[in-house]
Amino acid sequence: MTSRLSGYAGGNTDGLRSDDRVLHVGRDRPIRISAGHRLLHHDGKCRRPHGHNYEIEVRLRGELTGEGWIADKGDVTDVVREWDHRFLVEEGDPLIGAFEATGDGDALVVLDAPPTAEVMSVRLEDRLVEVLPETVSALAVDVRETDELCGGGTLE
Repeated sequence: MTSRLSGYAGGNTDGLRSDDRVLHVGRDRPIRISAGHRLLHHDGKCRRPHGHNYEIEVRLRGELTGEGWIADKGDVTDVVREWDHRFLVEEGDPLIGAFEATGDGDALVVLDAPPTAEVMSVRLEDRLVEVLPETVSALAVDVRETDELCGGGTLE
């Protein structure tokens, strides 16, 4: 039996189907980052600075590039890892000044909304759109904060 990829040689994708394909990055082994955050306007314990070991999955839909993939996995993981060992805060959080005063301003990721798993998934999607090839037609990021909490989007 001949593989559908048997005609692939050095960037020639003429023998490949051109319909959309899906790439999962982190499905069986999530991309893991450690980051701190707090929810400034929350009345509960999440108002306090704390951290999580986040697990992140990225799903991409698109056409194959000349390299034979939808996107370079390294580009995806590089974007996610920009937040590894950082502290996520919302604009206007007084912690921003404290981090800057101690010389740790580069440890912050300042978001325009509360740093919830749901917002994190949206902002990671926004960042990925900036770096991924135009052949990507849809993407979704799931951010798992705990075993009980995962925020994300859908490709549909």
